Amino acid sequence: MISVEDLSFSYTSRSEELFRDLSYDFPAGAVTTVTGPSGSGKSTLLYLLGLLLTPSGGAVHYDGRPASDLSDRERSRLRALHVGFVFQDAALDQSRAVLDNVAEGGLYGGMTRRRAARRARELLEQFGVEVPEKHKPGEVSGGQAQRIGLCRALIKEPTVVLADEPTGNLDRASADVVLDALVDVARNGATVVISSHDPVVVQRGDYALEL
Repeated sequence: MISVEDLSFSYTSRSEELFRDLSYDFPAGAVTTVTGPSGSGKSTLLYLLGLLLTPSGGAVHYDGRPASDLSDRERSRLRALHVGFVFQDAALDQSRAVLDNVAEGGLYGGMTRRRAARRARELLEQFGVEVPEKHKPGEVSGGQAQRIGLCRALIKEPTVVLADEPTGNLDRASADVVLDALVDVARNGATVVISSHDPVVVQRGDYALEL
């Protein structure tokens, strides 16, 4: 489980402070959606939960232990082993092949190259990404790119999945594939947090936090 205690954040000393004194639990085995208007800090909260940003005040806890004040190296290791990110624009490396983009997540998490490649192929097949594995991201559709990003996030079987507007650029059919996968991951015990304005996404969640 991830929790935040008295959390606050501002990008600079002069910028507006976000979620002042926010305390909330994000339980394992469930999907928590984060909603709110543009500028309310949905993406920022996910980056804080993923230890990519450091709070201005308060703390992020993993399984009851403070994590946001760990060293950069310790936070990087925790992310590498346990956290998968899914972004709205897929955030794929345009210079690398589809298979390499997916396998990268496994290599970062400590898999051997052979195992990562095998697992990447399994996930691409599971999510119906029927494109040559040597294709570059610019040679696939938006829906396929988002599924590739999902495969990359799931390759190491993370215990935490953070998804930032993962269906925002997708048609309903592609969005359902992504949502179904995230719900399945949660049902298998992971902590899944999704930021979204989409009421369909919010309805699929177990809990909702409105900023």
